[in-house]
Amino acid sequence: MTWIVGVVLVVTAGGLGLLAWRRLRLLRAGGVHVALRGRKDDSGRGWQLGVGRYRGDEFVWYRVLSVRSGPDKVIRRDGLEIDARREPTGPETYSMPLGSMVISCHGPDGTVEIAMGVDAMTGFLSWLESSPPGSAIPWAS
Repeated sequence: MTWIVGVVLVVTAGGLGLLAWRRLRLLRAGGVHVALRGRKDDSGRGWQLGVGRYRGDEFVWYRVLSVRSGPDKVIRRDGLEIDARREPTGPETYSMPLGSMVISCHGPDGTVEIAMGVDAMTGFLSWLESSPPGSAIPWAS
């Protein structure tokens, strides 16, 4: 009986260690703390913590408590528009990074709310407004 408890503890510790290692690896590779919510919910629920990274024309998001090797959500810059910007409401503040701002965006893949710190938000807005070198300018002929 004691060895079963020991095995369960070792497996649990290994799983937690793997999740911590994955999060640190994503942050060291240029990631930022981000919370996402796929649809608006006024109760403050539905937020999921993760790490976001920029990959060319995509903002890829990895959920903190996930063992997937790939991103859990990919947000493409093409056609993405910001609908609103606001501060988090009372119940939301517990489920997002400290000092976050919330933006509501819509694009070809649907609507998403993104919460991140002010510095990370500045970077996200700059990325959204810019285009990579060599891209065609839509209004140029």
